[in-house]
Amino acid sequence: MQWEFIVALVIAIPIILFPAAFVWYLNVGSIFSHAKEAVRKRKAIREEKAGAAAGAQPVKTDAP
Repeated sequence: MQWEFIVALVIAIPIILFPAAFVWYLNVGSIFSHAKEAVRKRKAIREEKAGAAAGAQPVKTDAP
């Protein structure tokens, strides 16, 4: 191969792969964030049910 073609590949490949990698990073971050939120909600519901079973008053956490 000629050196000009190799230089063109070295320049073009990152330009093509960067947007794809960036979108993949955003998707994985979003999935991780939603999974973390789901675990947090499940834990809150579980604690609320355990408190209700014990006769305790549920604690509201979304008050200002």
